[in-house]
Amino acid sequence: MTKIGFIGLGIMGVPMVRNLVRAHMDVTIIDNGHGNHAAIAELKGQGVKVMATARETAANQDVVITMLPNGSVVEQVLTGPDGVLADISPGTILIDSSSVSPAESQHFAALAKAKGCSFLDAPVSGGEPGAIAGTLAFMIGGNEDVARQADPVFQAMGSTAVVTGPNGAGSVTKLCNQIICFINIAAVSEALVLGQKAGADPKKVYEAVRSGLAGSAILEQKAPRIYARDFAPGGFLENQMKDINNAMETAKNLDVSLPQAGLVQQMTASLMQAGHGREDNACFVKFYEAISGVEVKTSL
Repeated sequence: MTKIGFIGLGIMGVPMVRNLVRAHMDVTIIDNGHGNHAAIAELKGQGVKVMATARETAANQDVVITMLPNGSVVEQVLTGPDGVLADISPGTILIDSSSVSPAESQHFAALAKAKGCSFLDAPVSGGEPGAIAGTLAFMIGGNEDVARQADPVFQAMGSTAVVTGPNGAGSVTKLCNQIICFINIAAVSEALVLGQKAGADPKKVYEAVRSGLAGSAILEQKAPRIYARDFAPGGFLENQMKDINNAMETAKNLDVSLPQAGLVQQMTASLMQAGHGREDNACFVKFYEAISGVEVKTSL
């Protein structure tokens, strides 16, 4: 049985752990006093072991997975006095599924290597629905052979796990994914605002276009949220802000122009300043609503 330490029990982390348990893996999690207490109690009842520190959570494991808000938190969890690397066994595979910059992933890989451990940057796409269903898409940077060793772990939580290059490449791929997603969310928002203003019910607009060329996973997930005014977070807008900032910084370092992503960055910043950071990024429609004087809402 694969022994796994899992650190990060947020919107994504809790269902990921549930799927590891369903796959009959031996899972250890952390309760540092600031976590999701109801979820921790539930998982403990399913046989998951609970530790007080990252150091204890990572000790004597085959694989350690981190799913954390940003790179600075990942670094703290890895390198702190009671961090993952403080008592790690050589040969442990570290998998960071957080959305961080490529440079941060390469730095974490070097820290792991110094401890005799392998590192995979393996951010995901699929959001909370994919985490719950176990259909996440893992974008992996690192050694192909190491990734294949971890295949049963990826398969327990996702539907695909593709190595796109060396360490850092997984995080680059996630930024590419996020650019595509965020621009699509903006396009869905823009279109529904136009339809609403012109007198077409947004639910009917969605139903009319979803089977045509405009159909997409983003349309399926976000349009119903928008016209139902459901902005409860499946993923926080503040995380979109972090990811688009990482994308723009990476592009700047590589001398790549991202004009559409730059516009999304500005609109996201405006929404953050308006207090929408803890809403689902379907709230992107509010930017267009504010400047168009309309609210997208179905009457059906």
